[in-house]
Amino acid sequence: MAQSTFTNSSLQQPLKLACGITIPNRIAKSAMSEQLADRHGSPTTDLQQLYAAWARGGTGLLVTGNVMIDHRAFVEPRNVVLQDEQFLQANKLWAQAAKANGSKIIMQINHPGRVAVLPLLKKPIAPSAVGLDLPAMNIIRIPRAMTEADILEQIKRFATTAELAVKAGFDGVQVHAAHGYLLSQFLSPLSNVRNDGWGGSPENRQRMLIETVRAVRQAIGKHKILSVKLNSADFQKGGLSQEESLKIALALEAEGIDLLEISGGNYESPAQLGYAPDRSAQRDAYFIDYATALRKQSKLPLMLTGGLRDVDFMNHIVANGTVDLVGLARPFAIQPDLAKQLLAGKSVLKPAKIPAVGYKPVDAYLQLGWHAAQFRRISSGQQPKAIKGLIRTLIAFGPRMGFNILTQD
Repeated sequence: MAQSTFTNSSLQQPLKLACGITIPNRIAKSAMSEQLADRHGSPTTDLQQLYAAWARGGTGLLVTGNVMIDHRAFVEPRNVVLQDEQFLQANKLWAQAAKANGSKIIMQINHPGRVAVLPLLKKPIAPSAVGLDLPAMNIIRIPRAMTEADILEQIKRFATTAELAVKAGFDGVQVHAAHGYLLSQFLSPLSNVRNDGWGGSPENRQRMLIETVRAVRQAIGKHKILSVKLNSADFQKGGLSQEESLKIALALEAEGIDLLEISGGNYESPAQLGYAPDRSAQRDAYFIDYATALRKQSKLPLMLTGGLRDVDFMNHIVANGTVDLVGLARPFAIQPDLAKQLLAGKSVLKPAKIPAVGYKPVDAYLQLGWHAAQFRRISSGQQPKAIKGLIRTLIAFGPRMGFNILTQD
């Protein structure tokens, strides 16, 4: 395990964003899907306790798992939904628990588009009627192409959810435009084959994201954090390229966002989990080349997530200005006090071996279920405990997921 020689390390330095909010250190917990809402979409005490544990662990910035902007479209069952004031009090308690130790928290707001798991028997909406390039999905789940009225409605919903998040006490929001969800689908030439003002040229494919960012900023004001999560690339032939993504990042900087989180991949090519076809993405930081290229053109505060494990490397890329925040996700499921360890100069523990079958989309779901089981342990005051073996992982995950799908309101 690497031990940093920094006595006053770069990771320990606060970061003041343009909106005026200061993040107490350079460590961020990136979003993971907790699946700990109730069947109606309200945050639970389990969710509060999970975030309280991460806050006690010294994390500078907490980014929630994706919160749905529309109760008609879920990424997974038991996602939080925030579309009106019905669950505002529960969201206030969630924010309070996360902020009790000085951490900042932003709510990741999202619409799944064509990858919606629920409702099962209803066609999902998407930029175009193009199904996922996965077995059966490109036959049985062909989405309905959105009308312009649909597009304008979802932009408004992003803004409404953002306004409610800030009202509930969150320090801001993160607009999810990565990983093959709705806004990412608009950006990709593979999933957006429209020929109107919302597709075709790169500028038109960017339009929904830019309009959403403008609406969200207007909703939350200039003194709250407006972050965007963006794919460095889709890691698919014909998908969003790094070159085009860099231009989108510069357009977002021009819109005055406070923080850009860099990620990559989607359901068909889950690079964010280390399953990129490009071997270079298997290194310590999956998307460091993109961050380095963007920094040459931009002063935008950057958060890099994916594969970061060595504390000296993290300190190095913050110290030299390549990135401003280091984002980690899966290690927080095993080490709730991870931030304290990193701030003390200790690298991430060697990860537990998660069962895999060798088919990337299925393995991504096994990862999801394995980590969700750890969240449930942490939220109930237990220590994380590695689940060993494929059968045990399926038992810990499968029946619960099935029950949650069948009982989701």
